[in-house]
Amino acid sequence: MLRRNIKMSSKSVMLQLREAVEEFSTEHARAAAELALSTGIDPVEAIENGLSKGVQEVGKKFAEGEAFLPELIMAAEAMKAGVEILRPVMLQKKLQRQSLGTLVIGTVRGDIHDIGKNIVAVISEAAGFNVIDLGTDVAPEHFATKAKETTAQIVAMSTLLTVTTPEQKNSIDALSKEGVRKKVKVVVGGAAVTSNWANEIGADGYSDNAAEAVELFKTLITE
Repeated sequence: MLRRNIKMSSKSVMLQLREAVEEFSTEHARAAAELALSTGIDPVEAIENGLSKGVQEVGKKFAEGEAFLPELIMAAEAMKAGVEILRPVMLQKKLQRQSLGTLVIGTVRGDIHDIGKNIVAVISEAAGFNVIDLGTDVAPEHFATKAKETTAQIVAMSTLLTVTTPEQKNSIDALSKEGVRKKVKVVVGGAAVTSNWANEIGADGYSDNAAEAVELFKTLITE
């Protein structure tokens, strides 16, 4: 009976985390995140199965024309508020285990959208990666020089816009010119990206959601 109550409590907290984001409430997101920690829920689980689910739902509505860009931004801000509460515990757990490797991540040149990229960065950091977040509108040469400078194992490139997908190919070419392409695994993602496109430009992997992206990073690291 005790185990069942704990399970139900965890499910309830996850729902609160998700609803806080869907309701664009930074205050409720912080409160739900604090509740998650007080009930012993792993912060990574709270992000993946709570906060991220809320953002994904708002993102789905945005794609279907049922939500607008300001609402998507507010959802991302609510998630960020919850993550700020969870981050100290996440980092403490990260320090207690060996680093999985270095990940350079960014949104490609010409694209300033960062919600999906930010979710991947947060979950990757929680999973144990050393994350170098280059932000948005990242030039191909910047991906390449930063990958070389940090001896990164993975370079992840995101884009939301169809018009900027060629920048992922340009960034892969820049890695080759810098002499580091054979030393890193390249993963591409974003609303405008498909697995066929990833294969066409010579990427090592593709993912359309944050949780799967992190699992892909772990797999590529071990190859």
